[in-house]
Amino acid sequence: MSFAPPSFPFDLALAQPGWLWSLWLGVALDALLGEPKRWHPLVGFGRWVGFIEHRLNRSPSKGRGLLAWSLAVGPIVGGFLALRAATPEAWRWGLDGLVLYAALGLRSLFEHVWPVGQALQAQDLPTARRAVQRIVTRDCSALDEAGVATAAVESTLENGSDAVFASLFWFAIAGAPGALLHRLANTLDAMWGYRTPRFLHFGWAAARIDDMLNWLPARATAFSYALLGHTRRAWRCWRAQASLWDSPNAGPVMAAGAGALSLRLGGAARYHGRVEERPALGEGERPQAADVHRACALLGRVLVLWLLVLSGLAGVAA
Repeated sequence: MSFAPPSFPFDLALAQPGWLWSLWLGVALDALLGEPKRWHPLVGFGRWVGFIEHRLNRSPSKGRGLLAWSLAVGPIVGGFLALRAATPEAWRWGLDGLVLYAALGLRSLFEHVWPVGQALQAQDLPTARRAVQRIVTRDCSALDEAGVATAAVESTLENGSDAVFASLFWFAIAGAPGALLHRLANTLDAMWGYRTPRFLHFGWAAARIDDMLNWLPARATAFSYALLGHTRRAWRCWRAQASLWDSPNAGPVMAAGAGALSLRLGGAARYHGRVEERPALGEGERPQAADVHRACALLGRVLVLWLLVLSGLAGVAA
């Protein structure tokens, strides 16, 4: 009796030759190097996006926002596809690994979040406030220890989904082009996806496209948080609280992550001079200094799980 490995319903990128080498190259480069200190590709993309927004956002509309999104993303993805097609097949795995490296942000996330926990543990609240202000949009100038820790944990959980696991998800589904498309779309949402007079209509397309691209990865991330933390509590919080959050993707991720860590997130936060009462997420005590590092440790465990699962699937599909 012979054993036939399961077949995939469509041609996933992870089934392609060299994909596994690309995966490990991208993850290794991110772990070793982090974000490039100079000539970061997203910095150039940000300048390009700023030029487009300046030209097209003079009379904001959803149509102009969609056109701007297409002009920002289309040439870059199209140019990469042309470059990839022109690259000898024997070297495409290296090109794909470099793109995955550019799309990942785990080390950068840790480099921004870890000092928040260190400052809190040293009881240096002013330094902790300044550190957390670099990674969140809320006003952190008057936060107490729990408020700073809450902001850091929330950012860790949400950005773990957006900047790490969603990129890995789309790299597995659609290869380097998929990871590139997701990273550009997520960056545009971070720049345009605000409900302010300037971006309410113009940024609508960027926000909706990012929501669509992150829908499945966010739930896979939430499931992973639950699996590697306090599972029953995470699952209970996910079911009861995720729908209360404004974002359809941040809700499951942060509710499951808060439950997995046995923490209580959400609550009041000041944005642009206005206090917003956000729904409570999770169960337990409000975060303290040590919980910032616990959130980072959860992300590390999930990354190991994803790498093992993706490597196994690639081996089966090869």
